[in-house]
Amino acid sequence: MVEIYVDADACPVKDEVMRVAGRHGLKTRMVTDGGLRPPRDPMVEVIIVAQGADAADDWIAEHITGADVCVTNDIPLAARCLEKGAAAIRPNGEEYTEDGIGMALAGRELMQGLRETGEITGGPRPFSKADRSRFLDRMETVVQAAKRRA
Repeated sequence: MVEIYVDADACPVKDEVMRVAGRHGLKTRMVTDGGLRPPRDPMVEVIIVAQGADAADDWIAEHITGADVCVTNDIPLAARCLEKGAAAIRPNGEEYTEDGIGMALAGRELMQGLRETGEITGGPRPFSKADRSRFLDRMETVVQAAKRRA
């Protein structure tokens, strides 16, 4: 059975995830270190982990299986999910792939170094309606593919 894992802290598409999961009758786990109100949907479980930089990531990586889908902006977490055979998608609708994860990790390291030296001081661009729409479309496709794999 396919399940959806959401790196829920600062995830802008929680409602969209629940909409797609509900359409397919899939269990969804929102993993957070607190501050998330539990939804009324019995298919959505809120997992509260200890506070810490990678606590939610570690919990997801430990529990996700090859049949599942992870929603995260965290590139190292996505790499860990892909290693287990799971699908991983960003909130803007971009899917992480085996072919692209190495480049994404390298780009992350490069950007972190540039931020540390002060070369780059801005953050990512604001999340848009187009990102939300792209996520919904791509999430539907990813879930359907996961169901075929399972």
